Amino acid sequence: MAGLVGLPLIPSTRMEFPAELPPIVEDVTPHDEAFWTMVRDHFPLTRDRVYLNTGGLGASPYVSINALRTKIDELEIICETGHSEELWYSIKANAGRIFGCNPEEIAYTRNTTEGVNIVCNGLPLKRNDEIITSTHEHVGNTIAWLMRQKREGIVMKTFEPSMRSAQENIDRIEKLITQKTRALSISHVTTATGQVLPVKEIGELAKAHNLWYFIDGAQSAGMMPLNVHEIGCHAYATSGHKWLVGPKGTGLLYVQNDMLDIIEAKWVGAYSNTGHFDMLSGEVHLNPTAQRYEYGTVSTPLFVGLGVSMEFLLRIGMTNIWRRVHAMATALAEGLSALGAEVLSPKHPDEHSSIITFRLKNLDRQDLQSFLAEKFKLRTRGIYEGGLDGIRISLHVYNSFKDVEKVLEGVRAAKNL
Repeated sequence: MAGLVGLPLIPSTRMEFPAELPPIVEDVTPHDEAFWTMVRDHFPLTRDRVYLNTGGLGASPYVSINALRTKIDELEIICETGHSEELWYSIKANAGRIFGCNPEEIAYTRNTTEGVNIVCNGLPLKRNDEIITSTHEHVGNTIAWLMRQKREGIVMKTFEPSMRSAQENIDRIEKLITQKTRALSISHVTTATGQVLPVKEIGELAKAHNLWYFIDGAQSAGMMPLNVHEIGCHAYATSGHKWLVGPKGTGLLYVQNDMLDIIEAKWVGAYSNTGHFDMLSGEVHLNPTAQRYEYGTVSTPLFVGLGVSMEFLLRIGMTNIWRRVHAMATALAEGLSALGAEVLSPKHPDEHSSIITFRLKNLDRQDLQSFLAEKFKLRTRGIYEGGLDGIRISLHVYNSFKDVEKVLEGVRAAKNL
């Protein structure tokens, strides 16, 4: 609730939503303001404040909202679920392009946390098996593992992410590995500081030690180019409602084909199975794809909206998006440092994302967040994870270098309090 301090209530309005997607582009510079202003105009996101919390919740473009509403109206008229293999595959095809994997390796979920729970509880772990994770994990990638530790006696081991070098993080993980270590569970981009961990090199380490490798991708998918096959992870979960700018209540889980029978599907039902099943004989067959992790009736409109949101990002180009948001984050980090703020995110360009976390010596986190909200209309997020006690700024395609300047203006004023 602290993140809402001082924020004005936003009136509810119904707007007309244009149906068009942005044009397909191959190459655009981070400073092409005409292009990025056009992208911003695709979002109904209020301009009465500067929204800087995509790491918590992403805004959706008109075209995605319109697709969701249209599908709701269409299905409510006939009272049908709208489920179809053809539709599911077409949406998963876009997901595969985002993830760098096959559509058959994608399962729909409600959010990253559901994906974490599927993997955590599905892995064949036993008492005293060790799992390595970091101290900067989001609660969604922490509690499931802690509860399994409490129930079944697995052992959680943690490392503090180093801000000095990627190699130091690899070394810290390797020092924790013993004969009892079975899995790694880490974030691609940490929620606390936006640190980009060396996931490919960690994948090589996991392979060398024959470890299962899970990645929390809540803060990466939709922000940067991604290829889970190249990373070498066994599973990767994300939310549709953050950087993928999709409807709230959507998520995606990648499970490597070879892991489908290892990560057990423990929550199953209609749509998890394929072919014949029989109550008397006990015969049942799970779907041979990652669809086995899906069960029961889901909201077709939500996933239609997510499919359109992913198409929206793919048309702009993930490389173009990454260059833009990374350039804004670099400008922000440099500006904050020049003002004397303590930047908690990594300084190396390969190790920071479009999330920048900082703090001021003269103001505690809640006072600073309230000041920025009330005086400068900045929607930020306070960071308590890892005991950092800082302010997080998340920059996405609807943000601009002017927004960066607004943050710096607010921090400059806060320093003089």
